[in-house]
Amino acid sequence: MSGEPWAHFGGQLATDLLEVADLCADRAALDRGGWWVVLGTFEGALTGYRFGSVRVAPLPAPTQPWVGPAAAEWRSSLDESGYRDRVRRIQRFIEAGDVYQVNLCRVLSAGLPAGADPAALAAVLSAGNPAPYQGVLHTGVDWLVCASPELFLSRTGAAVESSPIKGTAALPSGFAEKDVAENIMITDLVRNDLNRICLPDSVAVRSLLESQQHPGLVHLVSTVCGQLRSDVAWADVFDATFPPGSVSGAPKLRALDVIAELEPIPRGPYCGTIGFVDADRQRAELAVGIRTFFTSTAGSASTSAPGTGRRLHFGTGAGITYPSDPHAEWVETELKAARLISLASGGGHR
Repeated sequence: MSGEPWAHFGGQLATDLLEVADLCADRAALDRGGWWVVLGTFEGALTGYRFGSVRVAPLPAPTQPWVGPAAAEWRSSLDESGYRDRVRRIQRFIEAGDVYQVNLCRVLSAGLPAGADPAALAAVLSAGNPAPYQGVLHTGVDWLVCASPELFLSRTGAAVESSPIKGTAALPSGFAEKDVAENIMITDLVRNDLNRICLPDSVAVRSLLESQQHPGLVHLVSTVCGQLRSDVAWADVFDATFPPGSVSGAPKLRALDVIAELEPIPRGPYCGTIGFVDADRQRAELAVGIRTFFTSTAGSASTSAPGTGRRLHFGTGAGITYPSDPHAEWVETELKAARLISLASGGGHR
């Protein structure tokens, strides 16, 4: 695909980038129609990429095999000591009644070998870590490769749906009581978010505490659905639901304050959203931006780790509640990252 902008989401290949819109400033952009890729950062920036050519097609063939950073090059924005300390600080916030739950994350970063092809990384992840919400966005400069298991929001006409994940274990028998309580808490938060934009009495929990198997781990997943009111625009949908509750905490606004205080760098696309909006057909499929790799140039993005040249980033985190064990929460972040970091570190190295 060379260096031209392109995207692949929902089995659709998009080329011929026509427009890049700041969806926070141009709130009516999606309502004017077109096929868009929407990228939202956890901090609230929403960017729309409108493509002129969209067709059902497989992922483009890589221009060369994937060559990723060496495994030893990855650096974390929080080490284990710093992460465990912040877990204990969140527990003090909970004890004081400020919050009930906070998602605490860290970002791993490494130097990106020259010529690294996002289509090659996407192929590696598709083979080694298949996920329901896989996708690629190449803006012509930076790129993102998503292997998310989590649905932030889907839309078909007026019908909307969200499937928050809360609870992670290596085996189905490994879920703790806190996983169940956390999932129910966040499901209720998502239900409240959808109630702000949906018809009265249309919001329902379709499934609760469903166990879903993914490569190397298992999640607890619930699904909430509803019917949008006729006066709701796309901007209203994002106002009510973004950022995703499962990667924020409860209550959401206070949890966001705690995250901003405790996490040393912004998350960027990690824990934001990525996917497509077909505004002409009122269809959308937007994933939570987890299990996602994204690039930056050192010095041009706050998520850049120390060093020079292009960087590759990957985030991992865990939900913290009062009964949380700090070491166990760190181990959960390691579990979530291990398989994907290993895949992204494959191939030859510089």
